Amino acid sequence: MESHYWEHIKQSAEYIRSRIDGMRPATGLVLGSGLGDLAEQVEEAVYLDYVEIPHFPLPTVEGHAGRLAIGKLEEHPVIVMQGRFHYYEGYSMKQVVFPVYIMKELGVETLILTNAAGGMNRAFEPGNLMLIKDHINFTGSNPLIGPNDEAVGPRFPDLSEAYSRRLRDLIRDAAEELDGTTFQLTLQEGVYCGISGPSYMTPSELTMLANLGGDAVGMSTVAEAIAARHCGLELAGISCITDMAIGEELEALSHEQVVEVANRTKPAFAELIRRVLRRMS
Repeated sequence: MESHYWEHIKQSAEYIRSRIDGMRPATGLVLGSGLGDLAEQVEEAVYLDYVEIPHFPLPTVEGHAGRLAIGKLEEHPVIVMQGRFHYYEGYSMKQVVFPVYIMKELGVETLILTNAAGGMNRAFEPGNLMLIKDHINFTGSNPLIGPNDEAVGPRFPDLSEAYSRRLRDLIRDAAEELDGTTFQLTLQEGVYCGISGPSYMTPSELTMLANLGGDAVGMSTVAEAIAARHCGLELAGISCITDMAIGEELEALSHEQVVEVANRTKPAFAELIRRVLRRMS
């Protein structure tokens, strides 16, 4: 795959371009577990199932529908991933970030990553959203391992400000607008720890990550964030805190519980994203 990787990205992008009649998305959205319904709200939308896009991987996890929506939200041109790919599904890191580079090829300038995550910060509660200010890569891998194409990005990309301060300020302002509305939202801020999964972590592992400075833990996002910064996209990340992952108080957890809490958070989450895009426009 390595020798054809960048060629495959161009071929996938060209297919998508041929289906969207000149639309040029400015912002990409990757929707995490249980948050995919925002894609249904895209206006003037062209929907493309992943299976019809050349070289595109396919998600295998509940809560990840597996299609793109290209159109407008709040008059802002977007491309929305309704479902993502995970390292634990057996995909390589390069396959996981394949859509990020396609978005860049299509003209996207800003990427907003969302996910469902366990809260390790005792100040958090299930249903909170966490604005990602930084991450810790505990997946054991990196999507940039292997040959680098200097036309795409530098061999050693800088991650000193992986998550844009400008976008974080914009998201906080949009969240403040929701105070007093029917949309109940608590926006926290913290460090996201990315693990490989698919098993949930042991109490001792969670205690370790919290002691290292992590506020939330999940099985996605960090690889996509690295790829986004590699190719020059401005980046923001938002986690939906679906459960508490505090080592000393850990209770049994299922993926169904994660999706259930994310589903309850969807209306406020969707309204927040809409207000963010309105400000970006």
